[in-house]
Amino acid sequence: MIEPLDVADRLVELVGDRAEAEAACSTGRSALTRFANSSIHQNVADDYVWARLRVSVGGRVASAGTDRPDAGGLERLVERTLAAAEMRAVDPEWPGLAPPAPAPVVTSYDEATQLAPPALRAQAVKEFVDAGPGLRGAGYVDSNGSHSAFANSAGQRLAGRSSSSTIEAIHRTERSDGRGWQSSSRLSDIDGGAAGRTAAEKARRGDDLVDIEPGRYEVVLEPFCLANMLEFLRDGYNGRTFEEDRSFVKLGEAQLDAAITLWDDATDSRAISRGFDAEGTPRRRVDLVREGVSLGLCHDRKSAAKAGVESTGHGFGGGSGGIATNLFMAPGTRSVEDLIGSVERGLLVTEFWYTRILDPKTQVVTGLTRNGTFLIEGGQVVGGVPNLRFTQSYVDALAPGNVLGVANDARLFDGTYHVPTVHLASWNFTGGAKG
Repeated sequence: MIEPLDVADRLVELVGDRAEAEAACSTGRSALTRFANSSIHQNVADDYVWARLRVSVGGRVASAGTDRPDAGGLERLVERTLAAAEMRAVDPEWPGLAPPAPAPVVTSYDEATQLAPPALRAQAVKEFVDAGPGLRGAGYVDSNGSHSAFANSAGQRLAGRSSSSTIEAIHRTERSDGRGWQSSSRLSDIDGGAAGRTAAEKARRGDDLVDIEPGRYEVVLEPFCLANMLEFLRDGYNGRTFEEDRSFVKLGEAQLDAAITLWDDATDSRAISRGFDAEGTPRRRVDLVREGVSLGLCHDRKSAAKAGVESTGHGFGGGSGGIATNLFMAPGTRSVEDLIGSVERGLLVTEFWYTRILDPKTQVVTGLTRNGTFLIEGGQVVGGVPNLRFTQSYVDALAPGNVLGVANDARLFDGTYHVPTVHLASWNFTGGAKG
């Protein structure tokens, strides 16, 4: 059996004093069960191993990887990485290697999830399908786990484990789709029946479509929508993006509503993390927004050095700046039903998709709704709405005074975003899905 830390140590040893070196190795299993028309049609599993090496020869930096970390494979990896570095220009911003430091203990790993047999995923599929009798279910359930290690020639040595599981699926009528989604570090947390009931209710509710005119509407956005918003907004809290003036963030200013508090924390038990980044820097909590005020950034080693601060443990090894990977938004105290009940006329939106950013500085994004968009009148959901196109600044949507309520239903999405439902004062819908 391959021990990742032994592989990382061996790569550093093979480089020796010829260069600064950092090495990583990961082993794991990725398994997936797909279904369509309410029947499983695919079950796959992949046991993988890979190793990566990055070297700096007098500031000439190169990296390479291999999926054959045997003795010969490691020697070849070292020689071709060193050869590649000799052909590179000197990087004047090379920040050097991460110094020795302990990583936080992350408790979210679950061995049963990594080793889960197909029958456990199939059971979650059955529960989802059974929750929508007469409907057609389609989607997937996965279960993943890995053991990763890092070592460098400065003496840093770390190892950690992570696991994850997701059910993402729809129920479908002849005219409407409804989405159900759950994500966790443990397969045992996945409730296929609950996800199926949510999807079935949305699908059936969307059968009676109500046409509406384009324009600005109050919206209740479910967690999937908030996850999509944070996928774009987090780029503004990237140290490199901020330093290059490509960010909307203005530190110290109340850019967002006071109801918005955001932070990144890989040490939270609800997060999916191994406790250190690709550069060997321990991860830690970083407060990004507190009660609407932007106050923090995520850094890798290069962006931190340019800013005169320490890396926050958000590096990916390529100098792309600090990328938040365990984002939390503070939940509120109100129920989703209460948020809907406070809307005189507006829309309940399950999901955004096909979203594309038009301007990073203003966070104007265009995209579509799908898998459950509903008209609210007098505090009641009265029917489904055909999918709509929108063009909206995500920053403006969350600006002071625009967040009318935050629900208490925060959930994990895509292993990265832990977010609740929100009630916003205005969202700009520009037309139907076809234009």
